[in-house]
Amino acid sequence: QVQLVESGGGLVQPGGSLRLSCAASGSIFSIYGMGWYRQAPGKERELVATITSVGSTNYADSVKGRFTISRDNAKNTVYLQMNSLKPEDTAAYYCNADIAVSRWAISYAYWGQGTQVTVSS
Repeated sequence: QVQLVESGGGLVQPGGSLRLSCAASGSIFSIYGMGWYRQAPGKERELVATITSVGSTNYADSVKGRFTISRDNAKNTVYLQMNSLKPEDTAAYYCNADIAVSRWAISYAYWGQGTQVTVSS
C-alpha cells in the first residue's frame, strides 16, 4: 500500500513564501514523475508543476519564476517552494506521483490528501 502525505500549507500574506512537502511511503519499487496540482473553490484541478525522475521540470505559466519544484529521491519526497505568493494562488494543493510497487508492476498515479494554502492580508 502506498501513501502520499503532504505538509507545509497554511495562511500567508501576499508576497510571502511557503514550502510544501510530500512524502511517499509504503510498498514502493520505483517513483517516476512527481508533481503538484491545485484546486480552488468552484474551479477544476490544475497542474502547477511536475518533475521527472531525473529532475526535468515543467511549470504552469501562472507560477513560472515564483515556484520551484524539487525532489529528494532518497527520501521519496517532492517539494514545492512558493515565493511571491498572490491571492489567486489560494487553493488546496495536491501532490501526485507515478509509482510502481514491484519490478513487474505498471506504474499507477497516486494522490495525496491535499493541503490548504491561503494567501490573504
